[in-house]
Amino acid sequence: MGSDQANGQTQGTGRRALLGAAVLGAGGAVLGLPGTARAADARTAGHGGRGLKSLPVPTIIGHRGASGYRPEHTFGSYELALDLGADVVEAGDLVPTKDGHLVCRHEPEIGGTTDVASHPEFAGRRTTKVLDGVPVTGWFTEDFTLAELKTLRAVERIPANRPHNTLYDGRWEIPTFEEVLKWQDEQTRKRGRQVWIYPETKHPTYFRKLGLGLEERVAKLLHKYGKDSRNSPVILQSFEPTSIQRLNRLVDNPLVVLLSSAGSRPYDFVEANDPRTVADLITPKGLREIAGYAQGIGPTLDLVIPKKADGTLAEPTTLVPDAHKVGLILHPYTMRNENPFLPAEYRKGTAADAYGDVFGAWRTYLATGIDGVFTDNADTGLLARADFLGR
Repeated sequence: MGSDQANGQTQGTGRRALLGAAVLGAGGAVLGLPGTARAADARTAGHGGRGLKSLPVPTIIGHRGASGYRPEHTFGSYELALDLGADVVEAGDLVPTKDGHLVCRHEPEIGGTTDVASHPEFAGRRTTKVLDGVPVTGWFTEDFTLAELKTLRAVERIPANRPHNTLYDGRWEIPTFEEVLKWQDEQTRKRGRQVWIYPETKHPTYFRKLGLGLEERVAKLLHKYGKDSRNSPVILQSFEPTSIQRLNRLVDNPLVVLLSSAGSRPYDFVEANDPRTVADLITPKGLREIAGYAQGIGPTLDLVIPKKADGTLAEPTTLVPDAHKVGLILHPYTMRNENPFLPAEYRKGTAADAYGDVFGAWRTYLATGIDGVFTDNADTGLLARADFLGR
């Protein structure tokens, strides 16, 4: 999933809601949640449907796993997200290696998410590249073979906010997408329920120019493991609409267009001299266009409820009803427990690693009618959903 906020073919998917979902706590206890009458279709979910309609709503999506508690995009993080009850795990952000394998890292630059800096044999790989128009210095996955990357270990990306996560630095290696697909099947058998994943193609225009096209590699692996159909438990996402359009021609999986700030331009638009911004994509016309090749959008939370100059929340936009009107679901990002990532009125104190009034923020965002949320803290999200739907 995309940038971190400092303070934080149409198939008629429609709204779906939770019915008697079970919340699996961190300790493994299962608490039954009764269905509610909050929405008419709340009583129709969970009837053994397939594809997206089989997911509870609002859907709790483990952002890079359980990245609030473990270094992101590791099997430790992914498995903990399932233990905590996440409906879907974002496994993972896909970037290529020099020899063409897909691995799971938040960005191709891995200086902040691995121990590469402590490997003297790779000191000469440190370089500066222009990534989507921005100079970035560090170590890049496309300069390493898979075998070389497997000698590295993951570390916590934001230790100032999550000092306790540093306890797990060095414990896990970088997973490949193929390993994730095998892991998904293993976990589905082990847990007795279908495990869903939500991978993202990262910087696809950048990598295509390097001869490392992502979409064909993703499609090849999905086909190999029989996970390229409309009802497959793999949702694909990207910040570049043309990547989703390309995937729409290659596979039948559910597809989601990610949307950054209103004034930003997807980088494939920049490269194609397309003047449109995200603000254009979230108009009724833009949403209708997206609904022609995708099933959903993944906006920043700020596109759902903007912030005022003082960091507090303003009134919700019309994005939710506008998207629903054309049959798109909305899975915005990202809910995190720590103060700096919350709207100002929900912070408690000023400590960067302290939790704020997260449940208050969850109530406000869920009330907009969003269909799910990416969260670093799936357990918090499950409790917030239970509160929202009513026990």
